[in-house]
Amino acid sequence: MKNPHDIIRRPVLTEKGYLGIEDKKYVFEVDVNANKVEIKDALESVFKGIKVKSVNTLRVLGKMKRQGRTQGRTPEIKKAYVTLTEDSKPIEFFEGMV
Repeated sequence: MKNPHDIIRRPVLTEKGYLGIEDKKYVFEVDVNANKVEIKDALESVFKGIKVKSVNTLRVLGKMKRQGRTQGRTPEIKKAYVTLTEDSKPIEFFEGMV
């Protein structure tokens, strides 16, 4: 099994992400190869006392970038939109941001 901190890269702190915090919906950047079950298990092991209701994932392809004649792509990322159950406690990391 992978280390949970390798699966969950970082929280995504955007306006849309802040709007969901009150409804116990959080956004994380996760490993591109992680599936929904691995994301759920990693979150429940990193943040004690939470219960994940659902995980929706989204892959964002990298943009094409140019520097003179050289072309390349920015790395692609995967986002996980996580909804907690009603009886679950909120994630303490996001408490002061609402």
